[in-house]
This record gives sequence, C-alpha cells and structure tokens, in this order.
Amino acid sequence: MGTGSLHDVDDLRIFHTAEHPCGYWPERVARDLVLDPRDPRLLAFYPMALDWGFRRSGDILYRPHCRGCRACVAVRIPVDSFVPDRSQRRCLARNKDVEMRVLPAERTEEQLALYRRYLGARHRGGGMDDHGSTEFDQFLVGRWAQGRFIELREHGAHRPGRLLAVAVTDVIETWLSAVYTFYDPDDSARGLGTLAILKQIEWARREGRTHLYLGYWIDGHAKMDYKRRFRMLEAFDGKGWRPLRQDRD
Repeated sequence: MGTGSLHDVDDLRIFHTAEHPCGYWPERVARDLVLDPRDPRLLAFYPMALDWGFRRSGDILYRPHCRGCRACVAVRIPVDSFVPDRSQRRCLARNKDVEMRVLPAERTEEQLALYRRYLGARHRGGGMDDHGSTEFDQFLVGRWAQGRFIELREHGAHRPGRLLAVAVTDVIETWLSAVYTFYDPDDSARGLGTLAILKQIEWARREGRTHLYLGYWIDGHAKMDYKRRFRMLEAFDGKGWRPLRQDRD
C-alpha cells in the first residue's frame, strides 16, 4: 500500500486540527492534517501515509497543513545512494566504542531515566518536562505501530555498557522511519543524534530497505539543519518525492 493517494480510500476520514502554537517558530501558529485516530486500519494505512508526507507521533498520523506556510518539508534518505561526508565519518570514528542493539519497543526503567534527563536538558519548559512512563509509552511506543528501539551503548566486555542513546524506529514495508531519538545530554561531544541516523542507515542497508524517512526538515531552522547534511536527501513536494534542492553548502 506504499503508492497511490490517501484520497483513493473513499471511507478514510482526514481532519484539520484547530490552530495551535507552532513547535518550531514561537511567533507562528500551526495546524495539521490528521488521519482519523479511531480508524482500526491505521497500521495498514501507515505506508501510504508515510509516502504522502505524513509522520507518526504516538498513535497519530499527521502532516503539517498551516495557513500561508509550507516550511515543514518531509524528507527521506535513499539508503543505497547515501555516502557519509567527512563530518559524519569523523562521528563514526569518534564512536568506535559504541555498540548497537535493535530491541522490541518496550520501555525499560533505564530508557525512561535517560529520556527524562534528555527532556530536562534539551526541552526544558517545552511542555514535556513532566513526562513519565505513561507519556513515554503514548508518545514513543503507541498501540498499533511496529516500532523498534535502537539502543546505542558503550562497549561492555562482559555485559551491556552504559546506555548513550535510544532511536525509536518504525519498520514499514521496505522502509524505516526515524520517529524520535533521545540521548545522554552529557555526551553531546559524541554527536549522538547524527550517530543514531548513521546507525539507522546501516540497519536499513543491512536489511535491504530502500529508504530511511527523517520526518520534517525546515530550511533555516537551527534544530533541523543537521538533516540536510544526509545527502542525497529526497523531499516530498506535495505530489511526489524529488531530490532536495539545497542552495547552501
């Protein structure tokens, strides 16, 4: 079901949300298109929705649809054509002691503690500071998604080493989708966000998957700028996927 249009499904309901504060530009308001969250077929619709620029957050499949703004651009990496640049190669070399494990999307106390530390350091005052186990499960696990947790740990000689990062990744048909990554805020020098994407690309390539979906990129937004460095990016233009034009190096 990875092709076609959502409008080809006659009985699928799509809603506009009310306007709400933009999570990226505080002076703006935003609204989204949302697939009916009560529809029991969301898992079946997920590949088609992803192919049409939607993204999962918890049990919600949404796509930004703001008045007069098209800043959020869905992007993905064609796995076979990706070649790490010099900075990304340095990131891999700097993290030679890191081991990767792919696990079921089932929360552990160690993961929850790292998640809370990450939110406290990176998103203080952003409305997620008080997230506990219930919010963790609602946001990162969900009820119907087929997700995995990629754990990145320091190498341990006889047992798993210290947990550095967790990349929440959905498995969809022949693709992977990067849902969310959280990591140890005290290890920012490692470049763990970049490392998590590089490890997801490795996993996708190893399993013969064609694309890694990265959610939304926003030109000129500091927190989104890292995504454009994963060349060759493809962007959804409202009709299909095209190479992302980048006017900056």
